[in-house]
Amino acid sequence: MTEQTHDSAARPALKGPGWRLTAIDWERWAPRTLMARASLIIVVPLIVVQVISTYIFYENHWDTMSRRMAASLAGDVATLVNFITDYPGEQNLAWAQDNAKRTLDIEFSVDRGGALTGETVAERQDIPGDILEGALWSALKRPFIIDLTTYRGDRLISIHVQLTDGVLHVLAPRRRLFSSTTYVFVIWMVGSSMLLFGVATVFLRNQVKTVRRLAQAVDAFGKGREVPDFTPEGAFEVRQAARAFNIMRGRIKRQITQRTEMLAGVSHDLRTPLTRMKLQLAMLKPELNPEDIATLKDDTADMERMLDAYLAFARGEGAEESTPQDILEYLEGVIARFRRNGTAISLDVGPLPPQVPIRVVALERCLNNLIGNAARYGKTVWVSAHAHNRMLDIHVDDDGPGIAVDKREDVFRPFTRLEESRNPRTGGVGLGLTIARDIVRSMGGDITLSDSPRGGLRASVCIPL
Repeated sequence: MTEQTHDSAARPALKGPGWRLTAIDWERWAPRTLMARASLIIVVPLIVVQVISTYIFYENHWDTMSRRMAASLAGDVATLVNFITDYPGEQNLAWAQDNAKRTLDIEFSVDRGGALTGETVAERQDIPGDILEGALWSALKRPFIIDLTTYRGDRLISIHVQLTDGVLHVLAPRRRLFSSTTYVFVIWMVGSSMLLFGVATVFLRNQVKTVRRLAQAVDAFGKGREVPDFTPEGAFEVRQAARAFNIMRGRIKRQITQRTEMLAGVSHDLRTPLTRMKLQLAMLKPELNPEDIATLKDDTADMERMLDAYLAFARGEGAEESTPQDILEYLEGVIARFRRNGTAISLDVGPLPPQVPIRVVALERCLNNLIGNAARYGKTVWVSAHAHNRMLDIHVDDDGPGIAVDKREDVFRPFTRLEESRNPRTGGVGLGLTIARDIVRSMGGDITLSDSPRGGLRASVCIPL
């Protein structure tokens, strides 16, 4: 219940009257990259504006112009019908044909005694829905047919009008009905949109490139790799983030250096009095209680091991840089020392990149701690490695007693030792796993403990490639 409340508070629903979209829905359907999201922010309003402009244009300009041009053509056809009816004769017809072609851009002929074949507009029971049909019906009030095939597919419009003594055939160019401004408008809309989108894409790519470089620098620094000074550039917010990253990186480096120097200094300074204590214990008189002397020697040995762990920890926090390594060859070198000491250990390597950048000394110290623990508690150790999803996974398995689930995080705390590890055979100061996890996390990865398929404990090292 607590997790659900926290999640709902962290992701507020974008709900209002009629809204069903939540932040989770937006993250599911929205593009993943900043470039795609920024482009979407530009494209969506652009499309909306174009749709509104097109609707207004076609609803007003296109419709008005089409009606006016259809009415003009219908008026010319009606004028021809009236002229032929009022002024019969072949001479008048020839004069009208010549003038109609020169002044009205219309060609016509009269079929004396002819009749229309097919369904005419006058025979239909509905109101003509086409703009030209409606204009011709209003102007003529007599049967006529528009050749739809020619009207739609050719440059000429064929109109046939029933006269009293024949049929009038009219051929008019399509430009009498369609304005060229329509095509100009469409070309202008598409061209301006493409130009605007192209300019916006170039600008966004330059801005996103800076953000991507900053993300790569942060990722490399999180993996413990050397990152040169990131030059702030781009928008003000990006430059501000770059400056904050440079300041943060400097602070982290100073803190690591100071802690390393402090641990190394303290460990080194404590060795001198510890050496004197060991010398004094060795020179104690035999008549003293041997048990007290043995106890003091054990305490001194514990302190020495603790100092060695401090120094190892300090050395692991040095300024070691990542270098490309052949992981198979590297792991074989790490486990060779354990094999020489008689440890039963095997290596299994899956698909791996040819070179993997790692901190050679630090990772070797981490693996030595993990393999050493596995060898103390188990009879056999299995080491395996493979790469997937840009991660390098190294597993160390043993067949020992394992660790209870509720104790697995405790063992990573400094100076924490489980009861089973306090016998003389497996004694330690409780810093091995702490150092191992600290090393891996400094490279951007992590260490987890789980049940091993071999029956004991599995320590998994995950490092980003």
